[in-house]
Amino acid sequence: MADLEEIIKTRRSIRKYADKEVEDEKIEKILKAGMQAPGSRLGAEPWEFIVVKNRETIDKLGEIKPRAKDAQAVIVLVANIDLSFYKDAWQQDMSAAAENMLLEACNLGLGGLWNGVAPWQDIMNPIAEIFDLPENVRPFCLITLGYPGEGQENKFMDKFHEERIHYEKY
Repeated sequence: MADLEEIIKTRRSIRKYADKEVEDEKIEKILKAGMQAPGSRLGAEPWEFIVVKNRETIDKLGEIKPRAKDAQAVIVLVANIDLSFYKDAWQQDMSAAAENMLLEACNLGLGGLWNGVAPWQDIMNPIAEIFDLPENVRPFCLITLGYPGEGQENKFMDKFHEERIHYEKY
């Protein structure tokens, strides 16, 4: 396992993937990382996940979110509102899960990309239709996965901006 500080510093949004299958064992580790995220209240974690490796389904997702087309696997993060403590703040819990998953993907030598879905109904609705989601389950984002393609890599880019740090007041 790589050093956490190194993973945080090197994780990048990978948009092009090599033509190489993502192993089920790695996907399971990514899912476990997502489920370790903090929730808004103990036992009230709304996340559920749909793993997609079928090319036809990935292509359908790519019609809605074009960056999904090149992925070797897609994890659709959905929120089961019935499991959420704060019914109007479920996106915060889902964001924590998504970031954990992206960091684990980097740790495993994979590339990943957060494809935003919520809160845009024109994107959420067609994704909900693809998976026949019940009304209490809402699509949050797609995480596309694969081995980084040519010209793509997880590498350090200094994004630190001291002028954006404020102490005690703005």
